[in-house]
Amino acid sequence: MLGTAWVGPVKLAALLLLLFRVSLVAQDQTAIQVKPATPVIQEKDLWERTGILHPFHRMPRFVLHDQAALWISPVHTAKSDIKWWAIFGGATAALIATDRWTVQQLPNSRTQVSISTWGSRFGSAYSVIPISAAFYFIGSAQHDQRFRETGLIAFETLIDANIVGETLKLVTNRARPTERDGHGHFQDGANGRWNSSFPSGHALNTWALASVIAHEYPTPLVKIVAYGLASTVIISRVGARKHFPGDVVAGSAIGWFLGDYVYGKRHNRALDAKPSGILRVLDRVHLGLAVD
Repeated sequence: MLGTAWVGPVKLAALLLLLFRVSLVAQDQTAIQVKPATPVIQEKDLWERTGILHPFHRMPRFVLHDQAALWISPVHTAKSDIKWWAIFGGATAALIATDRWTVQQLPNSRTQVSISTWGSRFGSAYSVIPISAAFYFIGSAQHDQRFRETGLIAFETLIDANIVGETLKLVTNRARPTERDGHGHFQDGANGRWNSSFPSGHALNTWALASVIAHEYPTPLVKIVAYGLASTVIISRVGARKHFPGDVVAGSAIGWFLGDYVYGKRHNRALDAKPSGILRVLDRVHLGLAVD
């Protein structure tokens, strides 16, 4: 039987595994029903025509359209997508109900907090924004349109994620584990609504970026690396006592589905006919476990 100290991490790992399995089922398609719209990379955006910055001119309009669609999505959810609201909504509610007990099972030592704080830095804006920029500018230099698209879709998704995340923080104003009485009450944040605990911004950013990369390069190796790093970040946020498990799971789910949504809207399907050199290499990499 598992000791009580393992129950919280096991529940968190189980939910992360569920997200990972959703991504495997989705492969390079989207898990939710999305009607394709104007792609971020178009024929006129090629380097030798309009230049490297031209695609960014459409970004504000894209983000406005995203936000309008996202905030009314609960009203217009397709029947096939209701299951995702039920699964992750129920999981988040269950974790919030047990958050205080779960974090009390951790050692909560100085070593735990120190290591976790260092590990969670990979989810900060100064980490995820340069990664998305690197995809775009390296892709531009190499004339790799899928690489360029990955950077642009990631950038759009991160903007959407931060708008959604900050809005939810303002509304919920949840206290962090080290604030007030440590119960994580809503409408009880000690350092202003912008700095409230629910949802985790680090979880939103890392899972949004991981979702975009995994959709663009749907191979087991990419998925394991992308979601493995994203999982490390959100577990670190709990270990650093910056968030409750409910905060990071909610942020992870929202981030993943934002990446899924924006990819579905903005992916240029003409790129699928001529996969990039990197994708051809990755397709040859096979991961598996030897079975006696």
